[in-house]
Amino acid sequence: MSAFGGEAFAGNQVYEPMAASVRAALHAAVSDAGAPEVLIADATERVRWLQEMSHRLEKRIPDRTYREDLLTSVHYEATRAGLDAQLVLGLIQVESGFRKYAVSGAGARGYMQVMPFWVRTIGGPEDNLFHLRTNLRYGCTILRHYLDVEKGDLFRALGRYNGSLGRPEYPNMVRAAWERYWSYQPLKLAVSDAHGRPN
Repeated sequence: MSAFGGEAFAGNQVYEPMAASVRAALHAAVSDAGAPEVLIADATERVRWLQEMSHRLEKRIPDRTYREDLLTSVHYEATRAGLDAQLVLGLIQVESGFRKYAVSGAGARGYMQVMPFWVRTIGGPEDNLFHLRTNLRYGCTILRHYLDVEKGDLFRALGRYNGSLGRPEYPNMVRAAWERYWSYQPLKLAVSDAHGRPN
């Protein structure tokens, strides 16, 4: 059971042949070694996001340092893949219940329940899917790939991610977790005109 009242719904991504150029692009994406950071330009908003998400995750992951490292890595990997970080948190909640060492019956591993065939297809033999950054990097890269394949259709991309394309249960569960537990509204910063008056 996840800390949010539901059972984990582990994925079973299905291997599909892909062009060499796509494989190369995905390999480059999972090879990134940049230091993770919350990629929000405004410093106040950056701190607010991390504090808010940390509070929501506290019961599931009591260790503050580890929890903030996870959240920072989620934000970094989601943003660099062009994904909403809150969507990724919802997906992790559904896939693994935030269990780092979760393994599905099909062999999917870690927070984002990545199938080992992805390491052979786009990664390297040293890639460990139980490593926090590696798992998030793979998961976000794979979801971005499926979004591209489905021309931005999130419902179908999530179905592909879970190996349940065409069935509504999984995409609906991720969307519900995203909206119910991880929805986040940035502060609206007042914009002043040339005379210092709020617009």
